[in-house]
Amino acid sequence: MALKQMGSEKVSRTRTHQPCAACKMLRRRCDNNCVLAPYFPIDEMGKFACVHKVFGASNVIKMIQMVEETKREDAVKAIVYEATARLRDPVYGSAGATFHLHKMVQDLKVELESIQTQVAALQEQRNQLLGILMNVHHQDPVFPINESMFDCGGFSVGDGSLACDPFDFSMECDWIL
Repeated sequence: MALKQMGSEKVSRTRTHQPCAACKMLRRRCDNNCVLAPYFPIDEMGKFACVHKVFGASNVIKMIQMVEETKREDAVKAIVYEATARLRDPVYGSAGATFHLHKMVQDLKVELESIQTQVAALQEQRNQLLGILMNVHHQDPVFPINESMFDCGGFSVGDGSLACDPFDFSMECDWIL
């Protein structure tokens, strides 16, 4: 019995290093010099499986060793990102995501220009309506109108300024039934 305990103590002393996800998946011995261990801990098996499926373990090791140690973590993040993107989109990989985002930016620019044009048109309409109201006031001074009645404090949209709508009757009033 003492011999059995001594044998298990010896095993536990030599087995302090837990294998990384790469070595566990590849079913090989993981030692303290394992290049992949710092970047693929045992609890991230899926991350290494994805990288291994796209690049292969030996290529990943070569890529990591080509990069200086201070930048290896970033390199592994890039490898994982590219592998994930390549599995999602085998043809374009991460470039497909980049192209998609670029198209979205272009579409949003076009939409913004359209909205800015609409804002300018609405501001022109507002100015025309204010001009008509001012003319009505000059012809019928019973209802005094001045510019300050319509100054509600504006906010900026693009390059133009947009004031609140003086004809917006969406406010709730107790006296309107």
